[in-house]
Amino acid sequence: MSVQNINVALIGNPNTGKTSVFNQLTGLNQQVGNYPGITVEKKMGFCKLPNNVKANILDLPGTYSLNASSMDESVVIELLLNKNDKLYPDVAVVVTDVENLKRNLLIYTQIKDLEIPTILVINMSDRMERKGISLDIPYLEEKLKTKIALVSSRKGLGIEELKELIVSYKTIPHEPCLNASVIDPEYFQKLQHAFPNQLMYKLWLVITQDVNFLNLDRNEIRSTFTKSHSELKRLQQKETIKRYQFINDVLKEGLKIDASMAKDIRAKLDRVLTHKVWGYFIFFAILFLIFQSIFSWSTIPMDFIDSTFASLSSWVAAELPSGILTDLLSQGIIPGIGGVIIFIPQIAFLFLFISILEESGYMSRVVFLMDKIMRRFGLSGKSVVPLISGTACAIPAIMATRNIENWKERLITILVTPFTTCSARLPVYAIIISLVIPSKRIFGVLNLQGLTLMSLYVLGFFMAILSAYILNKVLKLDSKTYFVVEMPSYKMPLPKNVGINVVEKTKAFVVGAGKIILAISVILWFLASYGPGKEFNEAETIVKERFANTTLDETQFENEVNSQKLENSYIGLMGRAIEPAIRPLGYDWKIGIALISSFAAREVFVGTLATIYSVGDTDNESTIKSKMQAEVWPDTGKKIFDFATGISLLLFYAFAMQCASTLAITKKETNSWKWPAMQLFLMSGLAYFTALIAYQLLK
Repeated sequence: MSVQNINVALIGNPNTGKTSVFNQLTGLNQQVGNYPGITVEKKMGFCKLPNNVKANILDLPGTYSLNASSMDESVVIELLLNKNDKLYPDVAVVVTDVENLKRNLLIYTQIKDLEIPTILVINMSDRMERKGISLDIPYLEEKLKTKIALVSSRKGLGIEELKELIVSYKTIPHEPCLNASVIDPEYFQKLQHAFPNQLMYKLWLVITQDVNFLNLDRNEIRSTFTKSHSELKRLQQKETIKRYQFINDVLKEGLKIDASMAKDIRAKLDRVLTHKVWGYFIFFAILFLIFQSIFSWSTIPMDFIDSTFASLSSWVAAELPSGILTDLLSQGIIPGIGGVIIFIPQIAFLFLFISILEESGYMSRVVFLMDKIMRRFGLSGKSVVPLISGTACAIPAIMATRNIENWKERLITILVTPFTTCSARLPVYAIIISLVIPSKRIFGVLNLQGLTLMSLYVLGFFMAILSAYILNKVLKLDSKTYFVVEMPSYKMPLPKNVGINVVEKTKAFVVGAGKIILAISVILWFLASYGPGKEFNEAETIVKERFANTTLDETQFENEVNSQKLENSYIGLMGRAIEPAIRPLGYDWKIGIALISSFAAREVFVGTLATIYSVGDTDNESTIKSKMQAEVWPDTGKKIFDFATGISLLLFYAFAMQCASTLAITKKETNSWKWPAMQLFLMSGLAYFTALIAYQLLK
């Protein structure tokens, strides 16, 4: 029997569980969130169906209708209008939420007008009894001209029935649910007469949306059937009203809610969690818990990882034959990789808390709360989602700005998002805080290191909205968009979803950072192990002459030789060349090298220092932290990593644009190098002067 391949498009409003259905069908582990803006691109997976059928499952961005107002909504329309697209769906699966059927069915009725076989999935069926909801499925199928799958994607219920319906998609009626042309019969009759071989609703979308399809020129259609912008908007409104009238009539008979049976605490929780005073107190209390936990719970595993890599480096140096390869492994690769691996516990805890907040539905409440603040600084309410997402990584956060309709508001959000503290900054913050901030408790409960970390996160967010305010004034934003956020139902976070999210994000961080650090560690080791001229090649002779009147034991002599070589190596010469520019900030040439290398990725800072301090080091068992603590200025003998230098470094990394990938995604999303260049120049300048002032005041 031959294998049949079909394309299946998952479509629906945000928060209906599309991605959960996608994961159930494909077995993949895509990120699942409970607030808008998670899916910003198409996601593809594969599914084996009954009767030897294979399906390409396409998870499309969430959209409320086919009246596109943002980039991610346009993705859906362009696919549905282009039959020549290799991913054009044989069948559309519209995912709805049983509690929000009225709103969710709008896009369903529009897709039916495109005469694509459409299956209706009513998700979260496990909540029906608790909400006092009952459905007349045969009646709904008759009126909506489809087949309905009642599923619970969280519990895996109804998925097999859905697969059976997908296989039998050819039996599903093609005709629309209602006749939308009644909003202006004369106009639509002329349109259909002019293009008799085209679907009327496709023509209507070509006129009203910024899309093209088939061999029809959009301008040609518009010039023939031109209407003013206000007239088109009026017709769109009439269309929407007509559809909702139909949906109301259907649900009046097909859906019943027994309020006496409902056991709903959502309203009660919302009154507290979104309260204009208590809502903010609760949010900051949660932040306190998160950052206290990051430092308190991760100490033991971090110390274990740190000592393990130090021991591994020592073992490699002792057991393997001496030579270039052994030095590269023990002094370059192992310390460099260890400088990132050590922070896995802290990063995992951060992602754990973020995943729980997303899954539970609380993140949407945070978005609602922060919208009130955002508006005062000229940001769109929709900017909250990218800014919050930026705590994980700025790259997907910048991509999430695609759901902001207004270009200038979107541009401002893209430019300020890198100020929010991402996970790549966490390794830098963690190591510096542990060096210069004492691990003591305030009021017996609050960890001072945790408070410092939280302050840096708050500082980054404050700088983001302050920059947005300034940019809003400079760019003279004329138009505003209205922010409507959906408040999804509260859900108990599923351990599986949370676990998958934590593992996948942590793995992505380690693999992504590991590749960069591995490459940079090899380069740094080479530059630190070799050098030009007499000062490097005759290091032993120079040290003997320098200490002719001083008795040094073997270890002391070897350390002095290694120090002489390092300072006069290629990397030492580069570092000393930039040292005059960074010395006012409290940094020596080694920190300067770490700053430059971390432009590839912020987390490289720690790995770079670990590599530099390990080159030629006779004590391989020393941990990264102990090596940094032991560093002193050669002229004064004072510690390099003191309080003033530590605060200077923390502020530098709080503001600096040190991520090549973020610059690249900014270029991609703005289609210009002007804006990433401005980001790099202004953020780096701000970072330098802030760090300079802090060091000069605190030293």
